[in-house]
Amino acid sequence: MPLVPLSPIDHVFTGRGAYPIEFVFAYEEAIDAGRLEESLRKAIEAFPPVGSRFVRLDDSSLAFEPYEGGCVFSTASSPTGWDETERKDAFLDPVSGNEGEPLGRVLLTRTPEGCVLGVSLSHAVVDGYAYFYFLTSWARIFRGEPILPPSHDRAALAREAAEAAAAEGDTGGLFRAGPRPDVDRAHLRIDRRVLSRAELVAMHQEAQRDTPLRLSHNDTAAAWLWKTCLAEWAGEDPARETYVSCPVDFRRLLPAAGPAYFGNAVALAKASIPKGELAAAPLGDLATRVRRAVDAVDAEAARRSLAALARLRRAEGLGAMAECHVVHPEQGLLLTNLSRLPVPEVAFDAGQPVAFEILTPGVRGAVALPEPGGGIDLRLFLPAGAGSPA
Repeated sequence: MPLVPLSPIDHVFTGRGAYPIEFVFAYEEAIDAGRLEESLRKAIEAFPPVGSRFVRLDDSSLAFEPYEGGCVFSTASSPTGWDETERKDAFLDPVSGNEGEPLGRVLLTRTPEGCVLGVSLSHAVVDGYAYFYFLTSWARIFRGEPILPPSHDRAALAREAAEAAAAEGDTGGLFRAGPRPDVDRAHLRIDRRVLSRAELVAMHQEAQRDTPLRLSHNDTAAAWLWKTCLAEWAGEDPARETYVSCPVDFRRLLPAAGPAYFGNAVALAKASIPKGELAAAPLGDLATRVRRAVDAVDAEAARRSLAALARLRRAEGLGAMAECHVVHPEQGLLLTNLSRLPVPEVAFDAGQPVAFEILTPGVRGAVALPEPGGGIDLRLFLPAGAGSPA
């Protein structure tokens, strides 16, 4: 594969503070390491960016360059199993995301009761959808089954950006707030709150009573997190805005992307309310703000977002991308809906995963994961000292 220039949104996830997408999966049996690595190399033939590194094209552009050392595969053993290992990042070999370094790392760890597979991929290579598109395709290749061939036409998103207009100062739904800090994993805390189906339904019914709009369960969960977290995090000034951002997948909106597009295909929906109004705001009001923000991300909004990011990068170079935050660093929360993850399809010769964990180190990020009983399993990545929902 020749050099593939990054798309406008890919460039956001480069440089300092650009967190990778990371999961670990536990299995009750061992996976054959030789077969796993062999199938990984075959999968990379279909998904070359996974086995690539960044190469600089000019002061404002990077490209993916496939190379022999791309996507490091390694093995390890652990004296403790999944349940006994408190920090699940022990099962992970994280990518750095630096120029010249691999953008994918896979670690297979043998444990007393089975094994754990950890996969770390640069966020410039994948969004959440693309991450699992690759993993499930890799598993199918391992099993000798056909896959849906991916599209790598990142230039299509650049063309969409070139055909759209962006206002001066527009940052495509992101926050321009100075250089992103490096992620300090040692001081990043993951808080968990499971909303059972009964709790979620009751909460949703409460929110729905206050609005004529049809709300989703994710709207309600976002509103609840907004109300419970940012009331504590967002400082004391009642006039300062608080924000909830939600990534919106635009594969269904832009034919240039489409369901087989492998890469980042997201635009950010952003809702806000002043801190002084947050505590008293009805859940339905907050959920309505989230729903309206999500609904506002149509095809034209997605194009404008791409255009704004491309314009900023051309005007100020790659350094400007490292000043773009997907979540407000002081008064914001990012909620990503991953409640329909195809985790059972990440099945090799050890069968389906029996447990999994997301380890993506996005500070002030939250992820909605599936809960077996039909509810939502919320994971919050909190900076040191930040509170958690009551």
